[in-house]
Amino acid sequence: MRHGKWPLIVTFLVPPVLLYVFFVVSPYLQAFQISTTDWLGYSADANSVGLANFKTLWHDDYVWNALQNNAILLALVPVLTIVLGIFFATMLAMGGRKGRAGVTGVRGGAFYRTVYFFPQVLSVVIIALLWKEVYHPNQGLLTSALHALGLPAPTWLGDPATAFWCVLAVMVWSNVGFYVVLFGAAMSAVPKEIYEAVLLDGASRFTTLRRVTLPLLWDTIQVAWVYLAIFALDGFILVQLMTNGGPNFSTDVIGVRMYDTAFGSETKFGYASAIGVVMFFLTLSVAVLSLRVGRRERIEYS
Repeated sequence: MRHGKWPLIVTFLVPPVLLYVFFVVSPYLQAFQISTTDWLGYSADANSVGLANFKTLWHDDYVWNALQNNAILLALVPVLTIVLGIFFATMLAMGGRKGRAGVTGVRGGAFYRTVYFFPQVLSVVIIALLWKEVYHPNQGLLTSALHALGLPAPTWLGDPATAFWCVLAVMVWSNVGFYVVLFGAAMSAVPKEIYEAVLLDGASRFTTLRRVTLPLLWDTIQVAWVYLAIFALDGFILVQLMTNGGPNFSTDVIGVRMYDTAFGSETKFGYASAIGVVMFFLTLSVAVLSLRVGRRERIEYS
């Protein structure tokens, strides 16, 4: 510091920035360039085709089918995950009896939070393989339970009518626990005096949740919505390991479509890069719109 702040900035900030530009920004820029070529990925030949890949993409029924599935995930996964996360967090924080000490949480709340959070400890690969066995048409847990009750069981991941919803359920299950803990931590930061005042006014738990808790948690909910929206637009690992987009492309998503285009039999890296560019702008647009639409006046409390 005796030599001023600039030597310190150059020493500690410039190297990380250069590494970030080289390993993150540079591949993004290369993807934009590759998307305008017919590069097959394994040769040195890459002829410029302009916007031909994007024109082909516009008329690609498989891409539109994948985008439709992503749109359904975008509409349902964030809503279901946040609703369930807030519900369980509220039950853990205010599910106990009303008494002189105010509204208390349920007994064993720490244990329940650990159980809810457990899927976050597991790798996404393990979650996909675990639920693939749960959905097994012959020896799976769900099939065995239905057979024990004398009920017929579908083929789950083998039926186009049920496969997509099975994958969607796994996406919600794997994320709810994290947001239970997140919303629970946000609720614990709210001063107890606020809840005590609402309790004295005779408000019900539902009214307290709607009028007090949700407005105070809005910033946290907004961040959760953005993360879940990005997750819904991806979903690559779960889909690729559980169904690989099948059966009959019923669970196909844009990430799997891009992967199969790049590493499938045709190895169209240029066309796959065009899909990636569209996915980049789509994800960026959804994130920005979520932050814009969900913007509210911040409520502060001390």
